[in-house]
Amino acid sequence: MSDWTLLASGQTYPPGTLYVVATPIGNVADLSLRALHVLGLADAIACEDTRNTGQLLTRVGLQRPLVAVHEHNEREAAVRIVERLRAGERIAYVSDAGTPGISDPGARLVEAVRAAGLGVVPLPGPSAAVTALSVAGDMLEAGEGRFTFVGFLPGKPKARADEIARLAVLDHAWVLYEAPHRIADTLAALAAALPGTRRLLIGRELTKLFEETPVLTVAEAPAWLASEAARGKGEFVLVVEGVRRAEAGDEDAPDAEAVRVLKLLLAELPAKRAAKLAAAITGAKTDALYQLALAQRAE
Repeated sequence: MSDWTLLASGQTYPPGTLYVVATPIGNVADLSLRALHVLGLADAIACEDTRNTGQLLTRVGLQRPLVAVHEHNEREAAVRIVERLRAGERIAYVSDAGTPGISDPGARLVEAVRAAGLGVVPLPGPSAAVTALSVAGDMLEAGEGRFTFVGFLPGKPKARADEIARLAVLDHAWVLYEAPHRIADTLAALAAALPGTRRLLIGRELTKLFEETPVLTVAEAPAWLASEAARGKGEFVLVVEGVRRAEAGDEDAPDAEAVRVLKLLLAELPAKRAAKLAAAITGAKTDALYQLALAQRAE
């Protein structure tokens, strides 16, 4: 038994269980050793597209029976998967790329398996949203690590504009997925709805040969896309910056770090003293911190 097999087998994999397996979003080397072990162990692999999964298995040297489970047949296919699990089989489920159930099929299958009283085990791995967020820098930090995952925006212009207007007031980053045939319209809609200085990260072809992750303003983004024909190809993840203090019309409002420091000091000091020290440490305005400290004490 190879070293990696020993590592991956350091957990039990009971029969009669559905294994939800994250697969690469581009680079096949991102398939985890544990995922490889479970895919080889499974009696069958349920998948969004048998052709895509067949190609993946061929590249990693595996051959397993495949069962199609996609958005058009998920409810019906789930019934058959449950029957096989009840018979004691191990079934792995994969989507075309990334983590199943995250803007991909899988949620209905998982729900059906749970409703039948059978086990579900997640195997973590690649996710386009988290991959993009990891290089978003202070767009994520400004919201104290919070973000809103949106997935795909509506396809119709009015519904898309309404959804962007709803998201535009968030004080933390939000994450979109977009297909190549709609990316130009989406960037144009963002530029039309948001202040031109609002930043976004465009994750294009993540983990692949022509990967790009530029950070631009929404005003710059349409021109960036149009500047090279190849940029309109591939899958996209957009991380959109939340409302900044200056944009909200409050230049003196404490940033996330100042608020964090203030909260720590308030646990030990009076409001006035805590505000003064927090201002000295972070450079935020003392008056603004003092007002915030009073509000915190009043809660």
